Amino acid sequence: MKQPVAEWIDLEAHLRPETDLERQLLQDPEFLQGLLWGVPRYGHPEGEVYKHIREVLDNIDRLNVDWLMRKRLRIIAFAHDTFKYLEDKSIPRDWLKHHGPLARRFMERFTTDEAILDTIELHDEAYHCWRIKHIHQDHDSAALRLNGLLERIGEHRQLYYLFFKCDTKTGDKNPAPLNWFEQNIPGIEIVAI
Repeated sequence: MKQPVAEWIDLEAHLRPETDLERQLLQDPEFLQGLLWGVPRYGHPEGEVYKHIREVLDNIDRLNVDWLMRKRLRIIAFAHDTFKYLEDKSIPRDWLKHHGPLARRFMERFTTDEAILDTIELHDEAYHCWRIKHIHQDHDSAALRLNGLLERIGEHRQLYYLFFKCDTKTGDKNPAPLNWFEQNIPGIEIVAI
């Protein structure tokens, strides 16, 4: 009889948790279901979410950041795409049922750190702003949405940027949104990975 995939994939060995919270997340059945979801697709040729998270964690390892920044980035990495399996993709989109807000609501049980929660919720927002501006050529809507993003992330702009970079530099993702962000967003210290 074939075993369920969660029983033969050692997620702890793969993701190498560093904190009690990371280990706790790897024990939660709802979280585990999200980690194991996914098939190879554009932007995510690796398939399952846990494999993408490993790539993001590897990028975080390449950063020269202090312990608090590393801890925050890792928690964001663990949670950011884990609720894609619950996302409602019906049209018109209900953005409250996007995987970012779903992940935020889940993580509110574990942290009150608004910088972490906002970055989890809004981690794809810079990409959406870029798409609206460059693909749909709706410069006014893009500017409004970008202003809303920058207002929400406030003084945590560097955290958001570092996560956006670590997330974008995975799989076969288009680097153009990241390049645009680095060239146009004031108040960030650009880093190399």
